[in-house]
Amino acid sequence: HTEHFEIRRTTVERLLHRWGHIVAVGTTSVRTLESLPVLGWRILREGNPHTDTPVGQWEAYDLPAEADGAELLGTLASYMEAAGTEKLQAATQIMIMPGFTYRLTSGMITNFHQPKSTLLLLVSAFIGEEWRRLYDYALSHGFRFLSYGDSSLLLP
Repeated sequence: HTEHFEIRRTTVERLLHRWGHIVAVGTTSVRTLESLPVLGWRILREGNPHTDTPVGQWEAYDLPAEADGAELLGTLASYMEAAGTEKLQAATQIMIMPGFTYRLTSGMITNFHQPKSTLLLLVSAFIGEEWRRLYDYALSHGFRFLSYGDSSLLLP
C-alpha cells in the first residue's frame, strides 16, 4: 500500500547530524526513513527525486550495496537547499523484508505484529531470526499484539 509523507530540509539535516543513532517510532516512520535514500539515489541518477512517483515496492533493492545512506541523505539535503525547497511531499510503497539493507534506521520502537504480515517481515529484516525468540517470549508472557498492544525496542 502507499503511505504519503512530508519531510522538511531541517529534519533531513538533523538526521545527518544524528547519523548512526536514528531510532524510528513505528513502521510508517521506518518506511519513510528508508525511502529517503531512494530519493537521494534518484537525484544522483536522474538529477531529481521525482516525488510525484512513489518509491516503488522493490526500488530500494536496486540501490548498489556500496550506496551509503549518509551520502544519499546528504544528496537529498543538498538538492533541497539548491532548489530552495523547505519540504518535500512524497509517497512510498517500499516493501521491507529479509534481505533488505537498512541505510538509516539504527533502532525502532514498534508494536508486536500479526504472524505472516508484512510488518513482521519488516521486523524480521531488522533483527533476523531473533524475531522468533522475541515473539515466543511475548506470546508466553501474555503481551498484547496489534495497534493498541505492547511494543518493543529493537536494536540490531
